[in-house]
Amino acid sequence: MSSPDLNVRNVARLARLALSEEEITTFQSQLGRVLEHIEHLKKLDVSGVEPTAHTYPVFNVTREDTPGASLPREAVLANAPRAANNLIIVPKVVES
Repeated sequence: MSSPDLNVRNVARLARLALSEEEITTFQSQLGRVLEHIEHLKKLDVSGVEPTAHTYPVFNVTREDTPGASLPREAVLANAPRAANNLIIVPKVVES
């Protein structure tokens, strides 16, 4: 594994962040502690632990997807930046 100092500098460069030497030192120390903790966690026996995404059951609370009243075509077209022939005109995003 590379040194935390190189990781901090490299990530800052990739993110185009201008970090001071003091910030790099602070983040280097924090990253070092995180990596130490991860090494500690790797030693734990989790063979009997079922994988989960959350520690507490999470359920989506959503409403029924039922059709409702739509806006009139004229109202929709009136809000479009550009419209022609009852269609909304949008910029081309795919090159042929």
